[in-house]
Amino acid sequence: MSERVAVRKTYKLFIGGKFPRSESGRSYPVQNSNVALASRKDVRDAVVAARAAVKGWSGTTAYNRGQILYRVAEMLEGRRDQFIALGEPAAEVDAAIDRWVWYAGWSDKLSQVYGGANPVAGPYFNLSAPEPTGVVGVIAPAEPSLLGLVSVVAPAIVTGNTVVALASEERPLAPVTLAEVLATSDLPGGVVNLLTGRIAETASWLAAHMDVNALDLTGVADTELARQLEETAAGNLKRVLRPSTPDWTADPGIRRMTAFLETKTVWHPKGV
Repeated sequence: MSERVAVRKTYKLFIGGKFPRSESGRSYPVQNSNVALASRKDVRDAVVAARAAVKGWSGTTAYNRGQILYRVAEMLEGRRDQFIALGEPAAEVDAAIDRWVWYAGWSDKLSQVYGGANPVAGPYFNLSAPEPTGVVGVIAPAEPSLLGLVSVVAPAIVTGNTVVALASEERPLAPVTLAEVLATSDLPGGVVNLLTGRIAETASWLAAHMDVNALDLTGVADTELARQLEETAAGNLKRVLRPSTPDWTADPGIRRMTAFLETKTVWHPKGV
């Protein structure tokens, strides 16, 4: 009797809660696996899915968003050994799990810290409240591929934004496996969309897309490419978070959550 031939996995894109191959049919070999090579059309499809999810996700209560992010942490904890087998250091996997929990805890607290009543000279109440920007394009850092991705995606979605993320080009297996975790964590389809492939090929289409409201360039290591993406993003006045190399193991603070928020201020008369 012949030995069984194992089923070889092809790592696909994550768009609208589903796992399609690239519409171009392309893939590229990396980490001894075949990974989908996203195209311009895939970027457009991901933005359409993200836009469709904005209303429902931003309309979900902050408490419920926190529950869902905590569920992501639970599911990631259950697949911890799988991520370690993919080459992710155990300490970074643990940090990624803890980061989901950390942002989940902020979900129903940020509005009290970042918003509130403003003192005004007159018979009025003046209240400011944070609201999500909308669709956020994210270029995740190449290293650490899992912790870095979690650290840029979680703060964007916890406040009600939806995300189109370009995963690490050199180490995409953990990010795509994280998408499998998200798909089983009660996260609505389209809230997070993940593309793999050449950053230099897809990032420009994300920056130019007129239905993307903000752009996180944290993972762009090429200074000239970052400059070009910033210029392109100005086409519809996207909010832009510039490239950086933070200590991903440090306390993340609230900067990444507030970077993609708008502030709505309401005036209301008081008294008779």
